[in-house]
This record gives sequence, C-alpha cells and structure tokens, in this order.
Amino acid sequence: MSEQKPRSDKFEAGLKIRKAVLGDAYVDASIAAADDFTWPLQELVTEYCWDSVWNRDGLPRKTRSLINLGMLTALNRPHELKLHIRGALNNGCTQNEIREVLLQSAIYCGVPASIDAFRCAREVLADIASESDK
Repeated sequence: MSEQKPRSDKFEAGLKIRKAVLGDAYVDASIAAADDFTWPLQELVTEYCWDSVWNRDGLPRKTRSLINLGMLTALNRPHELKLHIRGALNNGCTQNEIREVLLQSAIYCGVPASIDAFRCAREVLADIASESDK
C-alpha cells in the first residue's frame, strides 16, 4: 500500500458503514491492497457510496441491500453481487427475500441474468455454511 493521505471525517463515517455491511476482513483487505493508483478509488467509494448514500436516513440498510441485488443482477456484476449478497445477509435480509429479488430480476433483467445471480447466491450461501461449520 502506498502512503495514504489523512482520512476525512466522511471517509471514517463511510468506513464504519462499509465494514458493518461487508465485513471488517473484506474492507480491511481492500484498503490494505490499495496503492497509489487505486487509493483515490477507495476514497471515492468509501466517502461517496458508503457515507453520502448508505449513511442517509431515507431507506433502511436492508432495503438498500435488496435494491443493490437487483441492480447488480441487471448489470451482470457477479463479483459485486456476491459481495452484496453477503452484505444483504449482514443487513438482516433473509434467504427468501434474496431469492424473491432474484426471481423478480428474471422478469425485468432477463432469465439469463437471474440464473447467473442464483449461481452467485448459491455459492455465497455455501461459503457461509462452510465457514460456520469450521
């Protein structure tokens, strides 16, 4: 990692939410892996996405998570979808709610996108189950 600039209050507020949703280990690894080239993206994501939007009062985190699952399915972003499936569970979403979003996505995003999203969800759920078996 490169030498970081001092972190702003917005960064620290966003970091708190980012870790609560995505987990300390994932976020810490992302921050640690940042270099001079990628550090500005870490700042942007943490301040803009996680503080400026996720920190708003307008929607509960659970609702934001479910919306993200639909959008990430539509955009065909499996890496981010897997990450946000785990985040949705952290935010109190049930497997049934996640399944319903992915079914709804089949209608509005297309069946192939939904099939891929179900594959991602099944992989995440299997990973979580194996983690809890340890």
